[in-house]
Amino acid sequence: MLNEFISRVRRNHGLEHATIHMLTARHQNFSAQGNSDHQGFSLNIYGDISEADVRTAVQEAYMRMKAGEHHLAIHPNCGTVLLTTATMAVLAAQSVFSAEQKRQQRPANDWLVVSRALPSAIFAVVIALIMARPLGIQLQAQYTVEGDLGDLEIVSVRRVHNNPITWFFQLLLTGGRRDVKAAAYRIETRE
Repeated sequence: MLNEFISRVRRNHGLEHATIHMLTARHQNFSAQGNSDHQGFSLNIYGDISEADVRTAVQEAYMRMKAGEHHLAIHPNCGTVLLTTATMAVLAAQSVFSAEQKRQQRPANDWLVVSRALPSAIFAVVIALIMARPLGIQLQAQYTVEGDLGDLEIVSVRRVHNNPITWFFQLLLTGGRRDVKAAAYRIETRE
């Protein structure tokens, strides 16, 4: 039961990413953000993309994935990649500061510890950032998305009212520009 639930979320997440790939192939100057669950996914679009274009992108993504293009499930801007990157950067910096604190046997917030560790911490974070992207993509492929849709079917693609998540990501992804059109969609699936 739990495995089936997780499998549905992963397949919907893969279809969400594939849909964004389809939109990116046809449109420029837009941003997208999505959230997947066991019943489908929500998709927020920031830019001038019509509802018909979103429907077409969902259908094309579905057909291409069903035809074997499972790689469309992977997206480099997935939250899994971002979370992996943030975690590795924080751990790298914290490790350097902790090592310097132990070396100097001083409190962690001591200015001497911070000033001596900062160059090494920056270097460690840069290395972590370089390593994190491919690792995040691997984690995404292995744990958070599935490219094989199996018996998954699209039930509906409909525009929904913008919600607080839509507005929050509009602020983040567009720099708060209200002139950028924001639209929210819900894509429902079933097996």
